[in-house]
Formats: sequence, structure tokens, C-alpha cells
Amino acid sequence: MDVLYFAWVRERIGLPKEAVETDAKTVMGLVEELRAREERYALAFSDLSALRVAVDQDLTDFDASITGAREVAFFPPMTGG
Repeated sequence: MDVLYFAWVRERIGLPKEAVETDAKTVMGLVEELRAREERYALAFSDLSALRVAVDQDLTDFDASITGAREVAFFPPMTGG
């Protein structure tokens, strides 16, 4: 599946997008796998309250299923203006 990173998440990880093979069943499982990779991922995912997630372009929660998903995107909360 493709994993996309936006704004400061992209800056901390150093990639806008990557193809990831995962055995995770939920977004949280994917986050745990990514955190275990190396420090830059652990830093980017250290405070999940500062992140939002979309699975196949639908906003969702970290307990959402990613079984069969083609894309997971992580980004900071949007603000109005």
C-alpha cells in the first residue's frame, strides 16, 4: 500500500510517499510498525493527538481497518482561516 505523509510529518520522515508492505490490520498497527523502523518515524508518530489519518482518502480513526486499503495518509489537523 502507499503511505503518504504531509506537512511536518513529511519533514520529520523525509519522504512524501512510500510503498509499504505490512501485516497490520489497523492504522494503529501500521503506526506501530512504522515507529519500530527507526527514530525519524518514532519522532513523527510520537504524539498521535497531533495527527489525522485518511484511509483511501476517507478521514478515519487510528483503530480503522486497513485490510484491502490502497492508501493511508498522515497529516496534521486542518485549521480554518
